[in-house]
Amino acid sequence: MTGALATGDSLDWCHRRLVAGSAGAEDPDDRSTVRSMPIVLHMPKAEPPSRTPLLEAAARAVALVCVDERVAPGGPWHEPYAGWLDARMRKIARRARGAQWRTAQEVDGVTVAVDGCEARAFVPGPVDEIDPRLGRLQIGGTDLDHDQPAEPDPGIPVIWIDTGLEMSVGKAAAQVGHGAMLLMAEMSRTRLEEWIADGCPLAVRESGPARWAELTAAVRRSEPGVAAVVDAGYTEVKPGSLTVIATGG
Repeated sequence: MTGALATGDSLDWCHRRLVAGSAGAEDPDDRSTVRSMPIVLHMPKAEPPSRTPLLEAAARAVALVCVDERVAPGGPWHEPYAGWLDARMRKIARRARGAQWRTAQEVDGVTVAVDGCEARAFVPGPVDEIDPRLGRLQIGGTDLDHDQPAEPDPGIPVIWIDTGLEMSVGKAAAQVGHGAMLLMAEMSRTRLEEWIADGCPLAVRESGPARWAELTAAVRRSEPGVAAVVDAGYTEVKPGSLTVIATGG
């Protein structure tokens, strides 16, 4: 089943809910309350993807789930999606290739391809009740060499990654996905509608120390259109780390 992007009242709800952010209802000591959004990265062994377009595909896939009409009230994805937002909006990235990747397409979600690199974001749910077609996929083994993409096109929202944290591709995919959500939350309702009409363009780029210092200063000043992901520190990075900063919202 292919869904359409939300419009009208459905988009109003999607935008309001992104602006509201996490309700924080998850109790980490009670596994039954923990929700996550699975992300699967297509990583064929013979022709591995490039790091940057793969992360851009992951970020856009998460964004498109969040503005899919099926997550709005009355839609078939509404309850699991709203329950995830009520928790902590965790994301867990896995890798797949060959038959694994083709099978993953059968599970409810949205696939995005950028320059031939593909990622799929799925309908969130209880972390211990993940679809077995996804649960058997490996979480590790998502390392890719850093590439050298060109500067982002002017006017395109950018999700900047702190290179100094040396995150795996899987960890970075989860972080840029959350960055995409914060990016949309920073947009006005009109701006969000225009961005969707343009095809939800965004770029992901690594940030060196000098640019990161400028970005974090903009976060401290609460500049409009700038939002940072503060990681809870469950994996790879220290609690409270700024992992990505989204600009252009």
